[in-house]
Amino acid sequence: MTLVQFPADRRMADIRRCSEALTNLHGEEANRFWRQEMAGFAARLKAQGVADVEISHQAALFMNAVQMELQAAFAEQEEAGARA
Repeated sequence: MTLVQFPADRRMADIRRCSEALTNLHGEEANRFWRQEMAGFAARLKAQGVADVEISHQAALFMNAVQMELQAAFAEQEEAGARA
């Protein structure tokens, strides 16, 4: 039986959690948080027997989704500031 992973770019709770954390962290603290998140992400998939190439693919999807969430959050902040 083949186990199909839930696509990382659809894990909205994790994406929003990381985006919110990164919004509040800066510099080395943000880098450390992100490295720990991605290491844990890869380790969990590896423990489930996911191939390295798929782990890399899912990590790229997740990183892109978090970046898009950050961009959306910043756009909302700018829009709210323009209205104020």
